[in-house]
Amino acid sequence: MRRRVEAIALWTAVGLVAVLPVAVAAASPLLNGRDAIWIAGGMAGVLALSTLFLQPLFVANRLPGTRGRTGLSWHRLTGAVTLLLVIAHVGGLYIYSPEDIADALLLVAPTPFSLYGVIGLVALLLTAALAAGRRRLRLAPALWRALHMLLAATATIAGIVHAWMIEGAMGDMTKAMICAAALLATLLAVKTRLRPSR
Repeated sequence: MRRRVEAIALWTAVGLVAVLPVAVAAASPLLNGRDAIWIAGGMAGVLALSTLFLQPLFVANRLPGTRGRTGLSWHRLTGAVTLLLVIAHVGGLYIYSPEDIADALLLVAPTPFSLYGVIGLVALLLTAALAAGRRRLRLAPALWRALHMLLAATATIAGIVHAWMIEGAMGDMTKAMICAAALLATLLAVKTRLRPSR
């Protein structure tokens, strides 16, 4: 009974950390009067930040009911969802303002957060390509794992910095919470994967 209560409490806490930033951003008065495509693109980015928090938890073996192969399956699923959300984020903002996104992708945008957004996007695409081509690349498991962790951590950290530097719909407190949670979850996953097996 005690373990069940602890599991419910942990899942509730994780759910709140993931959902609250999205809810606060969705209710922001800064969205009033904005084009639907701009709102959709922006909210896709907020959702992606929450999935960046959830994804590493599934391989850290700390969430009840998601250990072993189950956790790995959820890790892959949230990775695919994160990639789709980031593509929707960039695509939505591109439709709204092609010039701004083109400048960002060409690394000539005047806004510093754009650079981190591009770094995160490239690292995420490389992470997905590495995961999809694991069998064809025929890399040694240790090398593949190291590259995967390096790229995934780069994508997450760049995404965190990108979100942190933007003054937008996300509330300051909830943005700080999800950024810190995503960073801690990533560090926890890296520590778990680097731990020698017994």
